[in-house]
Order: sequence, then structure tokens, then C-alpha cells
Amino acid sequence: MSADLALDGDDLAGVVDLFGALTREELDRALAELAFKHDADAPDDEVVETALERYELVDHDGLLVVGPAAFPTLPEGAADLPHILDVPPRTPDTEAVARTAEERFRAEAARALAADPSGEELARLVDASYDIEAWGPVDLGEVRRRLDAARDEQ
Repeated sequence: MSADLALDGDDLAGVVDLFGALTREELDRALAELAFKHDADAPDDEVVETALERYELVDHDGLLVVGPAAFPTLPEGAADLPHILDVPPRTPDTEAVARTAEERFRAEAARALAADPSGEELARLVDASYDIEAWGPVDLGEVRRRLDAARDEQ
């Protein structure tokens, strides 16, 4: 095998979307299958961690689901994965997943504000707040105002 299979968060979201939700182990198996089809190495764990950090995936009760910042795309060869993997389709509760994303966001914003973040980090969080609000029934306006105020102080 030559190089790692090049996938981004939108590709991972596309794979997860095929099933509705996947455990981390199931996603790892799916990525290994895709890599095999492409005669490549499976991507390292960092691609999943980055997708979680960017809200392209959300970890909800041990299941990875498509996140608010994702634009799911189906990598070449992924359409066969439901026939290859023995994983049942899942339909996570949208409101519960949105609450999970909201809780994580609020905690992340609080940590960032306490740590005197960079303007880039504050901008990333403000953008994520809009994505989360558009995606689920949550209101992050108060947190966003605090993030904006911190940006203005810089």
C-alpha cells in the first residue's frame, strides 16, 4: 500500500450518513475497507479527531453522527459499505444530538474564554455557534455575544 487514504471531515460525514450513526470502531472498519478498495493505508485517527473538533462529526452517547458543520460527501467506493459491514442503520434523535453539540460547545467556549484564546479560535467558535443553531433547536446567542466581546477586546 502506498499512502494514507485522503479523506476530510465531509467524507467521514458521508460515510457516517450512510448508516445514520457509527461507533468509532465501526467507522474505523469502514475506513479500513475504503482504504483497501483504494490500495491505500487507512487514514490515521487524527482525521476523525479533527472532524470532531470542527463539528463535522458529533459524538453522541458513543455514536458518531453527522455534525452541524458537515457537508457530507460520499467517497468513491463508499456506497458498498452497508453491504460489506454488518452495521444496522440507526436514526439518532436529532434534538438529543443537538443538545449534545450544544453542551460540548458551551464547555469549549467557557474553556476558551478562560484561557485567553486567539482571535482565530474565537472566530472559529463564533462560526460553529451559527452552524449549531441552524442545525438544531438550540440558542447560543448569549455565548456568542461573550465570544464576540472577547474578540473586540483583542
